[in-house]
Amino acid sequence: MITSQTSSPTPPKYLQQDGVSEDCKKLLSILPKEKGWIGSYIYNYQGFWTSPRLIQGVIACQQQFQAQDNDILLVTTPKSGTTWLKAILFSLVNRKKYSIFEQNHPLLVKNPHDLVPFLELKLYVDGQVPDFSSFTLPRILSTHLPYDSLPKSVQDSRTKLVYLCRNRRDTFISMWHFTNNLRLDYIDTNSIEEMFDHFCKGVSLYGPFWNHVLDYWGKSIEKPKKVIFLMYEEIKEQPKIQLKRLAEFLEFPFSIEEENCGVIDEILRMCSFDNLSNLDVNINGKLSTGEDTKMFFRRGEVGDWKHYFTLEMSEKLNHIIKQKFHGSGLKFLYI
Repeated sequence: MITSQTSSPTPPKYLQQDGVSEDCKKLLSILPKEKGWIGSYIYNYQGFWTSPRLIQGVIACQQQFQAQDNDILLVTTPKSGTTWLKAILFSLVNRKKYSIFEQNHPLLVKNPHDLVPFLELKLYVDGQVPDFSSFTLPRILSTHLPYDSLPKSVQDSRTKLVYLCRNRRDTFISMWHFTNNLRLDYIDTNSIEEMFDHFCKGVSLYGPFWNHVLDYWGKSIEKPKKVIFLMYEEIKEQPKIQLKRLAEFLEFPFSIEEENCGVIDEILRMCSFDNLSNLDVNINGKLSTGEDTKMFFRRGEVGDWKHYFTLEMSEKLNHIIKQKFHGSGLKFLYI
């Protein structure tokens, strides 16, 4: 009996194993490694965990990127509400150029990740040399890098850093879902139990989670004009207050006339999960790095972890976080 064989689809860039330079291969040979969240392995570079392809992007970004004093850099751990805040930042900063009430607003036809690109994941990955001449000023960029791994020009300039933090339980669940969806059609998915153990050991994308959060929390206290620390849950609970706080930090405050005309309300509506997730570009689109845009819109809720966590998981992570955050003054908000 003859059976037809179908070849497996070509994996997207984020799953491809080749394309790493010889220098990078030598570096990888001496770095600690663990089972990967997306690809086969994840490596510890400069104290955080990431993939081989992205290590190349990190090194290129650190060596080449020249920050400007009016740059705005969004920093997050993966799956902390990055897509949402990219949309908010873009509409807030560019509201004079692109009226929030216009029907042809860029956010209606482009994914937030295209409008606010990642440094190490997009602009400098795969040996690319970005052309910043087409960027409008101020440049709005993003990264997942820990503070000490940021390009020196970012640390030394007056570049503003907007840090978004999300509670650890929802961050983990969102990361587990997202990475499994990226693997789904190509390689086996990871169990929640295995990846939870990874997360608790600090082996998560750009983790340990607690190091990432605490570093930026400390910098926001030390340098309040350079770093603002936002919490996903606080924006959900008090969106207008937090949006005005962000606008003032960026030196793009809302006028009384704008408030009276409903500009703040319209930014929040346009950037809402319900609106963004129902746009054609975010349903049927694909990023240049291979991800379907719909993967970035799952639930956008606070407390989804309750559908997945056992009591034992919750207690274990609470114990770790209590130890790691002791004395920091940082408290996580739950709704």
